[in-house]
Amino acid sequence: MEEELRVRLNDHQPSKIFPVKPKSTPKPLSKPKTPDSRYWSSFKPQSIPNLVSSAAAVAVAFSPIHPHSFAVAHSTTVSLFSSTTFTPSRRFSFRDVVSSVSFRSDGALLAASDLSGLVQVFDVKERMALRSLRSHKAAARFVKYPVHDKLHLLSGGDDGVVKYWDVAGATVLSDLLGHKDYVRCGDFSPVNDSVFVTGSYDHTVKVWDARSGDSRWIAEINHGVPVEDVVYLPSGGMIATAGLNSVKVWDLIGGGRMVCSMESHNKTVTCLSVGRMVGSVDENRIVSVALDGYMKVFDYGRGKVTYSMRFPAPLISVGISPDSSVRVIGGSNGMVFAGKKKKVRDEGEEKKVVTSFWSVRSEVEESRRRALRPSYFRYFQRGQSEKPSKDDYLVKERKGVKLTRHDKLLKKFRHKEALVSVLEGKKPADVVAVMEELVARRKMIKCVENLEEGELGLLLGFLQRYCTVERYSKLLMALTRKVLETRGEDINGKEEFKGILRNLKREVNQEIKIQQSLLEIQGVIAPLMRIAGR
Repeated sequence: MEEELRVRLNDHQPSKIFPVKPKSTPKPLSKPKTPDSRYWSSFKPQSIPNLVSSAAAVAVAFSPIHPHSFAVAHSTTVSLFSSTTFTPSRRFSFRDVVSSVSFRSDGALLAASDLSGLVQVFDVKERMALRSLRSHKAAARFVKYPVHDKLHLLSGGDDGVVKYWDVAGATVLSDLLGHKDYVRCGDFSPVNDSVFVTGSYDHTVKVWDARSGDSRWIAEINHGVPVEDVVYLPSGGMIATAGLNSVKVWDLIGGGRMVCSMESHNKTVTCLSVGRMVGSVDENRIVSVALDGYMKVFDYGRGKVTYSMRFPAPLISVGISPDSSVRVIGGSNGMVFAGKKKKVRDEGEEKKVVTSFWSVRSEVEESRRRALRPSYFRYFQRGQSEKPSKDDYLVKERKGVKLTRHDKLLKKFRHKEALVSVLEGKKPADVVAVMEELVARRKMIKCVENLEEGELGLLLGFLQRYCTVERYSKLLMALTRKVLETRGEDINGKEEFKGILRNLKREVNQEIKIQQSLLEIQGVIAPLMRIAGR
């Protein structure tokens, strides 16, 4: 049978032969590199030493100010790293596990929340806790500073409440009640510091406006599954949300409609960030990380994934520096995967070729001749004869603000010395300003208790002169009562204090008489005004 089949095949002759022209270029085995893959693969991996722990790196935040140092929250510690050398510069310790970190717009302060419900604000340079904000009844899951505003703060937690804080006064301005489950994430609008969004496990994302009097949200979006993260896109009119294995983009200006959805992850998406491709493309991309160990780059303009990268551990957090030169990703095993953008030469510089040795030598000599050096006389004469033209904008040099002695002492937290220094200056406005700052820091009573006799005399003399002044009376009257209560034993029986106390009593009695007279006049005028109004 096989021989018969072979004979039949050999007997078959082709009816016509078509010549095949070989291809001029071979087909590549791998896919050609796109601009996105070239850009995101150019981040050179960098190792971060002394940051391997059993706890996950749950949060990453970059400073908005150059050189954009970044903070990593892991376990009960927040470590601050340099974005150029990736070496740790500072470390902040907490009593409970840290859940979120955020820098202020000037990079001077760092806010962090922990699982005990406490939100703390630190001075990055001094490594001091300036404010402790405690109001959450359960774990605080996120904290966020506005893009430009330096006075307010946003936080949310497992109690389902979103809190809008006044940082200077350490008070809650608004308790925003609307979510029915844990609040896990939030972000401020890049174009309006009063507008922000929050995401919750109740499947919704709510848009809030701090300027509205009530605690009602202004818009609501249903993601369909528990929301893990939400970020504003740079335009301010769109947001991106993450939940389960999907990332969705929503148009807030268009009524909250969904623009596109990406479901390329196999496990839960844990964090989102927005990165800008600086270079020939110059476009924004959404970067997502998930528990499947993949980082995905999403082009929301075309609605497709443009780059993907695998890591050896489930990923928890991601952050990209404002200048898009550094990428930091936190893993669930405590590892931090950092990448720094490689410096690429300009194409014009690469194509420039000098063919002759003598032409190179002449160019070098010409550049040396034209160069300005401190040994040349014209180095010191440069720019002196230049005059601004009609269309030029003249920028005046801003003079630095010179701090007074009490301001310098307050910055060093030497509260008692600052109070004594400003009392010696005899400027009532400055004294009251320092007292208000000490009250805000809750250090005023302690300073009064530690004053010596001479310093106590300065304080009593100031209170005797200005406690009845209308602008300062509310603060100084209460302070006078506290001073007499806490230092009564030191004041009684002292000859140098008798005259001050006598004058203080006379001023207070005189002020009481004036107030009684004003009340009598008001009692006479009020019925007349009521009759005239009819």
